Amino acid sequence: MKVLFDEDVPARLAPFLLLHEIHTVAGMRWGSIKNGALLALIEREGFDVFLTGDKNMNQQQRLDGRPFAVLILSAINSPVIRTHVQKISDALDNAERGAVGMINCGVFVPHSRRFPR
Repeated sequence: MKVLFDEDVPARLAPFLLLHEIHTVAGMRWGSIKNGALLALIEREGFDVFLTGDKNMNQQQRLDGRPFAVLILSAINSPVIRTHVQKISDALDNAERGAVGMINCGVFVPHSRRFPR
């Protein structure tokens, strides 16, 4: 399965998805390309899945019916998604072209950096 990681998806996730051909937006040199044009490039390059953390993309772009699947991560922080690698891999394996899906990986909760009084 040919997968493109959006800029917000940690590239550190790639080594855990060995059964997939992983590319990144940065690696493709598409970093400054806006979503509409990016989706056209994804289609042209024959990607099977676009993995992103952009929860608003579904409201901003027409995603359903495209020749690739779009999977949206609920969290994009490495420590949070690291424990959900199997869930992410399963979602990639079961992704259907033209579908949009959410992968629930929990949420990132920042720790307070305040010093005790």
